[in-house]
Amino acid sequence: MTALVMFAILLFCILIGLPIAFAIGISSSAAILIFGTVSEMFQPRSIITALNSYPILAIPLFILAGDLMLTGGLSKRLIGFAESLMGSFRANLSYVTVLASTFFADISGSGPATVAAIGSNVVPEMVKRGYPKDYSTALSAASGMIGVMIPPSIPFIMYGVAAEQSVSRLFIAGVGPGLLFAGGFMLIARLMYGRLKLDCATTPFNFKDMLRSLRKAFFAILAPVIVLGGIYGGVFSPTEAAAIAVFYALFVGLFIYRDLTLKSIWEIFGRSSITSATVLVLIAFASTFGRILTLERVPNMIASFMGSFSESAFVLLLILNVFLLLVGMFMETIASIIILTPILLPVVKSFGIDPLLFGVIMVVNLAIGFCTPPLGVNLFVASGISKISIEQVAKAVVPYFIGMAVMLAIVTYIPAVSMALPKLLFGN
Repeated sequence: MTALVMFAILLFCILIGLPIAFAIGISSSAAILIFGTVSEMFQPRSIITALNSYPILAIPLFILAGDLMLTGGLSKRLIGFAESLMGSFRANLSYVTVLASTFFADISGSGPATVAAIGSNVVPEMVKRGYPKDYSTALSAASGMIGVMIPPSIPFIMYGVAAEQSVSRLFIAGVGPGLLFAGGFMLIARLMYGRLKLDCATTPFNFKDMLRSLRKAFFAILAPVIVLGGIYGGVFSPTEAAAIAVFYALFVGLFIYRDLTLKSIWEIFGRSSITSATVLVLIAFASTFGRILTLERVPNMIASFMGSFSESAFVLLLILNVFLLLVGMFMETIASIIILTPILLPVVKSFGIDPLLFGVIMVVNLAIGFCTPPLGVNLFVASGISKISIEQVAKAVVPYFIGMAVMLAIVTYIPAVSMALPKLLFGN
């Protein structure tokens, strides 16, 4: 009964337009006051415990590092290097978009940030060279979802905290799916290029130009090498890596590329502080929500309910994929992970599914939500860049959505895609 009332109040608060963080906090407080299951001090204690977490410190630091690198000129240099590699191929800028998004994903950890950084530079150039605007915009929106799969990934940090899993293992588990989606998007873009009978300009490969663009992009490419190499080499933790990424981005932007100014740094810190505060308030209030659900044995009831349908892990994963895809369409990624992980993790464990694999499946599902209406944050960002309607972008992204569904099935039912690298690097 308590859980039903909580969800009813949560839904009501969301429908009347309250921010989801406050909706979660109000629903938890109301349940405590109405039913008295726990003391009034339960919520403040839960908030303090949730925020007093060393791994969570990585979130505001990676958000700040991503904003600094976006403004500091790293993205346009990555695009230049990618074009020097792919310029001679047909559909060359399509490959450049995906490749540059994959590079930038190693820096930002955010899907919308990847779309903003790469799309704002690539989409106008694609249109200038004869690519249809909806084609270019849809590809940029789809490629942005790689930002939350390739490490460092903010959703993986959140899942690691919520599920008490190693963030380093989650990071490396996301590499395989991220590369799979990057290759899949390149293939779909090439097929669509042929279907539309496009014949856009190419640039002959020039080794000297490639070396020149590599020199320009060297410090941008070096950023993920330092961050991820340090994590997997055991030199520093993901949280320490986030702090190093901030100082690296400041140094490169101020003294090497010189695209950062004191005024822009002030604006970046303000913007990042607002984003970080939004995420941290959400984490704080959601901690109470999840703990009350656990006390009410909601995960156990859901496990029993799902077990009544089938005892097959295959069927369970199919049901969870459909459910998470629907959630991703309507709910923000971080909120979904915080709310659903305490509920669903005991269920998947009872079916013998590795929590690490489930974390990857959850993040991939919710990442697809970046490209599906009505929430579809990537669609809105890409639409703002190209100045075409959301409806046009959503229609153009359909082929990529079909590809995402196929690749999601591969990630779900071929565990080696995610688990091979963690087992190779960390063992069992």
